[in-house]
Amino acid sequence: MNRRDIFKLLLIALVLCMCVVLVSRISRSNDAAESELVRKAVRDAAITCYAVEGAYPEDVEYLRKYYHLSYNDDRYLVTIETFASNHIPDIYVTERGAQLQ
Repeated sequence: MNRRDIFKLLLIALVLCMCVVLVSRISRSNDAAESELVRKAVRDAAITCYAVEGAYPEDVEYLRKYYHLSYNDDRYLVTIETFASNHIPDIYVTERGAQLQ
C-alpha cells in the first residue's frame, strides 16, 4: 500500500466516525423532543381536566382513563405531583432505562 491508499482509508474512517457521531446526536435530540411532547400532552390533558371539572387530576391514570391520554408507557414513566386541586401539577417524564446523571 502506498501513501495515497493509506490516506484514502484514513479519510474514509474519519468520515464514518463523523457519521456515527452525527447519528448519535440526532437520536438524542429526537429522544428529548419526544419526551417533551409526552410532557406537553400530559399538561394539556390536565388543563382540559381542570377546564371541565374545576380541579386538576390526582394522577396520570385518571387522565388516561377519562381524557384519553396515551403515550408509550413501555418507554416512558410519567408522574404528576399535585399541590392542590386548583394548582397545575408538576409533571415529570422519565425515559425507562435512562441513567440518572
